[in-house]
Amino acid sequence: MNNIRDLNIEKEILPLFDYSLNMFTKKKIIQILETPLPSTKDIKKRQNILKGFEANHKILNDYSYTVLYLNEVHFFLNDEKIEDLSQNKLKYRLFASKQEKVRYISRFNQLILFFHRLQSKYFSRLDLNQFPDEYSSAIKRILKFLSNFELNKYENIVREHRLRDKHIIELTEIINELKKKDLISSFWEDLFLFEAYLSINLGIAKNYFVFPNFIEKGIKLIEFYHPLIDRPVKNDFETNSNVVVLNGPNMSGKSTFLKAVGLCMYFGHLGFAISASRGDIPFCDNFSIEINRRDDILNGYSHFMTEVLNLKNVVKNASDGKKCFAVFDELFSGTNVEDAFEICKTTINGLSKYDSSYFLISTHIQELKSVCNQDISNYYIDCELIKDRPTFTYKLKKGWSDIKVGRILFDKEGLNKMLD
Repeated sequence: MNNIRDLNIEKEILPLFDYSLNMFTKKKIIQILETPLPSTKDIKKRQNILKGFEANHKILNDYSYTVLYLNEVHFFLNDEKIEDLSQNKLKYRLFASKQEKVRYISRFNQLILFFHRLQSKYFSRLDLNQFPDEYSSAIKRILKFLSNFELNKYENIVREHRLRDKHIIELTEIINELKKKDLISSFWEDLFLFEAYLSINLGIAKNYFVFPNFIEKGIKLIEFYHPLIDRPVKNDFETNSNVVVLNGPNMSGKSTFLKAVGLCMYFGHLGFAISASRGDIPFCDNFSIEINRRDDILNGYSHFMTEVLNLKNVVKNASDGKKCFAVFDELFSGTNVEDAFEICKTTINGLSKYDSSYFLISTHIQELKSVCNQDISNYYIDCELIKDRPTFTYKLKKGWSDIKVGRILFDKEGLNKMLD
């Protein structure tokens, strides 16, 4: 099971991709965002689906409709009882109340106008060759479903206000046949997935994201950045080590770096494009991203115990053969410095043996500088001292930072003198 709650999917990530017109599509987008794909084959397939939407962007750029129509048609087909009037034609013509006939006419007016817009303005104009065969089949199912309603004929009748009893009878028969074949629910599923992909592609295009390549070993991100930050500093990050220890002073941007890398990896495994000018990343099948430090109040665990149990789950997944990607922000900061150093050293050395997984760990513990081997890389977020004041550049560099910002800020605020 993936541990991705610190990505704050609904609050932070969803707004990047949510251009949905209705609640059904929005739920579908959230479902996609919460489910990394199980293989590079599936990832490539979704990349190609989204590229197909981009290739059809001139047709889909103004994709829209009256949302009230969508909601009314969805309720009508899914929740209202629609009698097959072809079985009782005479009874309907002679004995149906005026109120019932008006209801049917109103509902079918909405249905015909809504479906006709979808068919004529969008779906019939798509270049299906731009999509993978499997997904173009889903679009063909939508077109086939819409074709059942003879929309060109009925749209003209509706426009001229000539929808009569015989038309209502024909349309109820069509709907009941579709219900018998269970085609209505599958139509909505296809439509809302189509709209979810369209919405995601709009987010990718508006943010100028690029699709990553999947490689066997290592991570290479060029000009990557955190997509939720205004005017972000872009960095390059490349490593073949499976353990990366990130250091640097408080406020230097370590957590932002970890989340930016985490998002690139995670978006890539959704089949999405990423916030970088280029990305070469490995395939992973388990994610654990711990960035916001917390106590687990509901379960009664302290922050330290929460970290221990999270690490245990990651190690278990890695030892079971899963290809893990895990982020630990300020690992074991919930215990004393001596304990933290010893167990961090054990953790870093122990994780380095899982060479099919990748672990990013940030720390303030300077003594960990001595913990290194060929499977462990050290990076830091740069901080410059200008007139004895820390200036944060947010640039990533290889190695270790020895700047002690806490001591400098403590003195600059006059606390040394006040407390002497």
